[in-house]
Amino acid sequence: MRLHDLKPAPGSRTAPKRVGRGIGSGLGKTSGRGQKGQKARSGGTIRRGFEGGQMPLSQRLPKRGFTNRMRRRYAVINVGLFNNFEDGSTVNPRLLKEKGLVRNLRDGLKVLGQGELTRKLTVQANSFSAEAIRKIEAAGGRTEVI
Repeated sequence: MRLHDLKPAPGSRTAPKRVGRGIGSGLGKTSGRGQKGQKARSGGTIRRGFEGGQMPLSQRLPKRGFTNRMRRRYAVINVGLFNNFEDGSTVNPRLLKEKGLVRNLRDGLKVLGQGELTRKLTVQANSFSAEAIRKIEAAGGRTEVI
């Protein structure tokens, strides 16, 4: 097979609809747009959500709440997963990403206290819960805020 032998799959390519080419074509005169009205005119489109002049649903519904655009979103990990590391090692966000324990670091790493820790580790993260600090120090490790 050569380049000049390639052809599109049958039925995948269709000729464009030829409108306004006389009465016999079936799409003459008004070109399939019907008589008059907004959609019959050039540039006549109706924006998304338009309800014919009635107040649109998005405007009728009450608005509540607030979205803080400065909110920090942390990647979260529990202390129970730190048992995968060697005793005395330093665990930091970069190492967790390399090992595949954290997919996306977002604005930083937060360590939570679920699970049991049996290893003595130095854990570096952007934030810790009180329970996580208690468990890491109870196992003989240290916490460092970076």
